[in-house]
Amino acid sequence: FSLPNFSSSMTEPLKPGQKFPTPTKGFGDRVFYETLLRQRPDSVMAQEWCVAYGVLPKKEAKRLSEAILERKRTGKAAAGLTSPIRPAPEKKKKKRKKVLHDDADDGGPDLQQSGGESVGRIVL
Repeated sequence: FSLPNFSSSMTEPLKPGQKFPTPTKGFGDRVFYETLLRQRPDSVMAQEWCVAYGVLPKKEAKRLSEAILERKRTGKAAAGLTSPIRPAPEKKKKKRKKVLHDDADDGGPDLQQSGGESVGRIVL
């Protein structure tokens, strides 16, 4: 089993916090997480992925690696990521449709309505 989209083996020196080989620049996950980190620098998910795969410069990797370790030590999530607990929404009662039966159109005593699949057929 090999991962072809990785730029090198683990022989090059690892950056602080790096656990996996650095993927190539065109690798889909790398593009996603680097873009996410650029757009939302406070994204815990993007920080952890970028540090673990060594896609950041050494200085930034060291800073983020220390922040990640501190966050794990204290057990705190990133600020603003926890949402308040809301009560479950109430279930709406379904309204039953009224069905009106029109018995006046039975065709008289000599005609019998068909019980088959077709609608409106009368059997004599």
